[in-house]
Amino acid sequence: MIRNATIEDVPLILDFINGIASYEKLAHQVEATNEKLTETLFGATRFAEVILAFDENIPVGFALFFQNYSTFRAMPGVYLEDLYVDSTYRGKGFGKALLNEVINIAKQRNCGRVEWSVLDWNTPAINFYKSMGAEPMEGWTIFRMTL
Repeated sequence: MIRNATIEDVPLILDFINGIASYEKLAHQVEATNEKLTETLFGATRFAEVILAFDENIPVGFALFFQNYSTFRAMPGVYLEDLYVDSTYRGKGFGKALLNEVINIAKQRNCGRVEWSVLDWNTPAINFYKSMGAEPMEGWTIFRMTL
């Protein structure tokens, strides 16, 4: 089952964020807290959305995404910031269900595309995304400026 996250899910969302950070060997970079997530996901201005995947009543994964915009297409899009499935439940269709739900949300909102980044060494994720029909962007370098 896939459902939208609610404010009561904030501790679970933080657990999943810590899970993906650990998997990506970036746990030392996590600054998210329950308070920050409550404000930014469920406050007066909602900066992102979260959907959750469950096996029966057991939470197994999440996807966090937000709207972006393509000037070339003059259309909104969706940026998938994180998609994570607990290692025990990988390979059982939960990641595919989460990605398909994000894609369906983008289609319902008349978005032109869904985009995301993948760490170069994350071959299982790269292969998964390719199997879903996604194509890597050649010739682009991601830049970041931390404020």
